[in-house]
Amino acid sequence: MSDEEFRTEDPAPDASLGKPSMWQILLPWIITLACFGYLYTRLEGAAAREGLDLVDYLTNIFSRVSWTKWLALMVPYSMFFFLIDSLVVWRVVSWFNTPVRYLDILPIRGSSYILSILNEQVGKGAMGLYLNRRYGVPGWEVGSSMIFIMFCEFFYLLGWATVGWVLRRDDLPEVFGIIPWIAGGAAIFMAVWLLFFRGPLGRNSALRDRPLFKSFREAGGLRYLTILAFRSPALLAAVIVYTNALRLFGVEADYGQMLGYLPVIFFGAATPGPMRTVAITLWVVLFPGNEGEMATFGFVQHNFFIFFNAAIGLLFLRRANRELFGGAEEGQTRLSNATTHRDDSESQ
Repeated sequence: MSDEEFRTEDPAPDASLGKPSMWQILLPWIITLACFGYLYTRLEGAAAREGLDLVDYLTNIFSRVSWTKWLALMVPYSMFFFLIDSLVVWRVVSWFNTPVRYLDILPIRGSSYILSILNEQVGKGAMGLYLNRRYGVPGWEVGSSMIFIMFCEFFYLLGWATVGWVLRRDDLPEVFGIIPWIAGGAAIFMAVWLLFFRGPLGRNSALRDRPLFKSFREAGGLRYLTILAFRSPALLAAVIVYTNALRLFGVEADYGQMLGYLPVIFFGAATPGPMRTVAITLWVVLFPGNEGEMATFGFVQHNFFIFFNAAIGLLFLRRANRELFGGAEEGQTRLSNATTHRDDSESQ
């Protein structure tokens, strides 16, 4: 598939949508500044109680942590997450787009982590471009698969957040009581969603037949559950790793408590806009009396995870660039072969 074909097969964006309004531009910055202001106030107060200035206070916290032990926890976890994340992408792409080897997905997912430093959704967009150029998958169909992955990620995090709330609701802040209500609403939404895309509700709807919803037309309930099951080991590993990492900062927590907190924090970190800052701030709110430790913990955990994953991506970047910018013709051949293989399988 040529670049020209890729551009002309999809309708042009609607110019009437216009630019975002001023409040939409300013709101993320306002939230970010509010979070930093809150953190600064809490940290300054904690430092004053110990008779230190803020720099000395934070320096003391950093010096107490065994960073060798911390790296021994975080490096294997980050690599394990990368393998699980790649497994999800491989499964979805093989279901809905084209057969591809798991090992061939590793450069796609790994290199996309570099752009995920800016935004996770930008990284998924890069995967879409890669799949189009490398394997000739039409643009809207690639987009459909990426949306399916994000859709499942929401329900995966919400599901585990609900489990955490059930197990530790008495220990969680009162605001977490909204979780089961969100879960109940999401369950109803999912039932209607499946009835629309797989059942009688959307049978005569032009919306259901659009290429952007290809993955949802083909995905039964079992496929959603499969992706949730594939992702769950990463969350359970994170509970163990983060609990033990937190103890290195001098803050005690148990696994059940962390199971209640992590899905909500991860959900915030994966949300576009200022929510990454909110997620870091949430650590301070959830563990009152340990402002410095929790601010430091949230900052290093979040940023190490992002940048180490990007470092993994650098290992695959050369291969990804070669395949992205030099594999368009090969991609069209792969797509033709995959289509023939699929047609032969269906005819049998």
